[in-house]
Parts: sequence; structure tokens; C-alpha cells
Amino acid sequence: MTGSGALRTIGVEEELMLVGHDGAPVPRAQAVLDSAEPGDGPLEPELMEEQIETATPPHATIEEVAASIRAGRAGAQAAADRHDARIAALGTSPLPFDGTTVGKLRYLSARKEFGLTAREQLTSGCHVHVSVADDAEGVAVLDRIGPWLAPLLALSANSPYWMGVDSGYSSFRSQVWARWPTAGPTRLFGTPEAYHAAVDGLVATGTILDQGMVYFDARLSATYPTVEIRVADVCLSADTATLLAALARGLVETAARAADSPPPDAPVEILRTAHWRAGRSGLAGDLVDPRTWRPAPAHDVVGALVDHVRDALVDSGDLDTVTELLGNHWAGGDAAARQRAWALEADGDLGVVALRAADATLA
Repeated sequence: MTGSGALRTIGVEEELMLVGHDGAPVPRAQAVLDSAEPGDGPLEPELMEEQIETATPPHATIEEVAASIRAGRAGAQAAADRHDARIAALGTSPLPFDGTTVGKLRYLSARKEFGLTAREQLTSGCHVHVSVADDAEGVAVLDRIGPWLAPLLALSANSPYWMGVDSGYSSFRSQVWARWPTAGPTRLFGTPEAYHAAVDGLVATGTILDQGMVYFDARLSATYPTVEIRVADVCLSADTATLLAALARGLVETAARAADSPPPDAPVEILRTAHWRAGRSGLAGDLVDPRTWRPAPAHDVVGALVDHVRDALVDSGDLDTVTELLGNHWAGGDAAARQRAWALEADGDLGVVALRAADATLA
């Protein structure tokens, strides 16, 4: 709830891969975007020609968010259909690829400056924007949600394959993304002035191109009055993306309510380790428990996350939805496990995995 008593709005951005009928990534983003029609919804380019991005409008109810996520995926597929391509909500491509950088000056500059990091950056994430009153509230939120971001990554983990092989990770996207110099968790900022000074200082190093390349796990949006939580893989199913959005709002609301209390003492090196553990194990093993900073079963840590935000979920009317979606998620298995099961059924044919992911994207 905001100070006015209204629900905080949520917006969801999803990066989606474009694949051909063999499951391999295809560089058709510009063509898809050029021929997009108003009914396809807002579509944007990303760094690579093999992917596009959808974005929902800001919504106050989780039902509206869920409907917009599905509509965005359907619209993206309608646009891709005109160019004999399919969209697939995959954090990384199961098949090897030669990435094609979008022909915009900023992206070409990034490719030149960052070399292989940029050339191999065909990864897809899910970014959740949650409204905040102002930068002061936003920074108070950033200082308090860090310990709980790794469980969100574990819930979304959807990228076990890299360049045609099983990486051994549930989210190898998180490993590839960590190559960028500003990616990952952050220290406590305390004030908006300290936050903006940190961002300005990073740009002043000359290492990154601009503020848009400040890739913190969570940051103040430079465009909207929101906190942008960027830690997750793109979710295989629209239901998981909806679950992620509801939990993200719960985290922001819970943190805002605690703004007058000291933030948790969570060293960046511990947060980074917890993030790595979540990407490695997903929901299949232990996670680092934010209550103790010791290993605990993923089921217990995710349960602790829900308990942490329970009051906010009750007040927003999201608790029943989260309970149902989370129960379905546990019953169906996480996306990384599903991809591996599909590969086993297809005798290791990773093209089949990509195509089944495309089916699940619109299911």
C-alpha cells in the first residue's frame, strides 16, 4: 500500500527469444518489430537480434498483471508469426548460437567495448517494476530487499543449457549476466543522494557507457517512479511470472513499511554467494537462508520468503494467488528441471527442448 492507501502498481518486462522451427535462435528482431501492429502490444528491441522484449502497463491487481503477461506473449507471437519465428521464454538458448548485435549505435558500442561479454549476451530476464512514492522510499526499499532476491532467482531459474551443453546450473543466465561490471547485489545506500552518487561514480569511471548499464540486481528506474527488480530469469510459464510479480510487490511493500527500522546487516559478499547458490541449485537443493545465512532446503527458504511478506500479501489480496501458484510450481517442477526432463525424453535433442519451451511460453 502506498501512503494514499492505494495498491502499489506492478509492471513486468519480459525478454523473449526468437527461435526457428528447429529450435535454434534466429536473428529476426528488427523485422518483427518493423512489422508489428498495434494489437501486438508494446514490443522493444534488446541487445541481440535473436530476442525481443514485452512490457505490461502498470497494474494494481495481480489478475490484471497476469492477463497482461499472457497478452504480451500472445502479441509477441503474433508479430513473430509474420517472419516464420516462434517466441520462447528461455533464460538461455539450449542450442549453440552466433549472436547478432542489433544495429543501433549504443549496442554496437557495447559490442566493441565489452567483447565476448556482449557478443554472447543472448540471455533473457524478467524485470518487475513496483511503484514507490519517491527516491527516498525507493532507496529505503533497496536497502532492505537484498537478502530476499536470491530466492526470487531460484524460483525463476530457467536456463540450464549453454552453447549446447548442460551447464550444471539451474540458472546459467545468472552466471553469464555476472560478467557485466555493474551486475549483482549492492551495498546499503541510506539516502537518495548516496545512491545517485554511486551511479554517477560508476559512469565517471568510463567503464560503462551510461546509467542504463548500471545492472544492479535491484535499482531505481531511470524512467519510472519504481524500484526495478532485475534478478530473475525470464519465466517459462506466465503463471511463474505472475508469482514473481506478486512476491516482488510484497517485498517492496514490506520493506517500505520497515523504513524506520535499521536495514539488515547483509554484507555484499554474502549476498553474492547466496545469489550464486540460487543460480546453481534453483529449487533442487539448498539455498542460503536470509534469516541465518546458513544453508537450508529451498522449500523452507521460499516458505520463509512468503512468511516475510505475508502481511503485505494479505493487504493486497494476493496471498491466495501466491499460495495457489506456488503450490502448482512445486508440483510441476521448476523450469530448469522441466527442460532437463524434456531433453531426456528427446534423447538429448536440445532443439526439441527449445520448441517445447515455445509451447509452454503460450500455454
